[in-house]
Amino acid sequence: MARILTLSLDGEEFPVEIIKVDREKLYGSVEIEAFDEKGRPAEIKVLDADGMTLIDKGGTALATVDAKGNSIDRADLVPVNENGEVIKRVPSSFDGPNILHKSKIDDYLDLIVKSVYYLSPGERPLDLLTDHLSAGLIYTFPFSYRGGLEYDDAFVVGQGKDAFMIVGKRAEIGFVGLNQAAKLDQVEEQEISADDISFDLL
Repeated sequence: MARILTLSLDGEEFPVEIIKVDREKLYGSVEIEAFDEKGRPAEIKVLDADGMTLIDKGGTALATVDAKGNSIDRADLVPVNENGEVIKRVPSSFDGPNILHKSKIDDYLDLIVKSVYYLSPGERPLDLLTDHLSAGLIYTFPFSYRGGLEYDDAFVVGQGKDAFMIVGKRAEIGFVGLNQAAKLDQVEEQEISADDISFDLL
C-alpha cells in the first residue's frame, strides 16, 4: 500500500500519494545482456584479495566495527556533529501534516534536484492547491522520506490540475562579475621537507 503524504495549505489538509518520476518512466530503458561462446549468460563476480578466488553476487557484505575490530550494530551508533554534540534525528514527513510556505523562484532555481514526484490526489481533490500553483505560486516545506539526520528541501510546483514535488538541496552559489576576482578559501600551506617523504614507496 502506498504511503500517504499530508500537505497543509491555509489550514486545509490534502492527503496525496507521491509517485516517483524517473528517466525510465519517461524515456524507457535498455538492458544489455552478455553471453559467453556457449550461449550461457555472463555473471558478475568479485575477485578476492588472494587473486584466485571468485565470489558470487551476494557473497560480500559491509560491516561496522569499532577501533578494536568488534562488530557494532548500526542501531547503537549515535550521530554527532564536528563539535561532538549529538545530532537530533528528524522524523519522516509521512508522520504528520506538512505546512506549505510560499517560496521565491530564485530559491527553487538554486535547487540541486535529487528526486521528482507526481502528487496524486487522495480522497480530497487538490483544486485549492492546483489553483494557487497555476497562478504561478511555488510552495516549499522540509521533507524527509524515512527520517534521518536532516531534511531535504521540497518544492511544490504545478500547472493546470497537475502538481509535482521536487526534492533536493539548495546550492550555495556565489556569483562573480566580469571584473571581479573570485575569493577562494585560504588554506595554510605547509612546508614539506625531505624527511617527511618516504622514498621506500616510490
